[in-house]
Amino acid sequence: MPRKAQPKIDLRSLTKGQLRKLTALKKSVGDEIGEKAFAEWLATDDKTVVEPVDKNARLIAEAIEGLIGKNKLIVPNCGYLVKRGRGRVIVTRCDSD
Repeated sequence: MPRKAQPKIDLRSLTKGQLRKLTALKKSVGDEIGEKAFAEWLATDDKTVVEPVDKNARLIAEAIEGLIGKNKLIVPNCGYLVKRGRGRVIVTRCDSD
């Protein structure tokens, strides 16, 4: 019975962690079985990367968007730097260096 041709894995498109997993599989169970197991794992791997949402940044953005929409606030290209002081908030304009 002829074997099915295994799809070659493009090593350049893999991340560092995926390369480590592939080499570990190859070392532990052999090249052929390791590549087959890695290809199956890669097919089932979740490809969406979810970045954590900063709740504070979201609240600040929601508060400012309403003012920008009503043309009561203009934010320059370089933006503003928001710091917390002793019982107050310090807002300074960033330099466009």
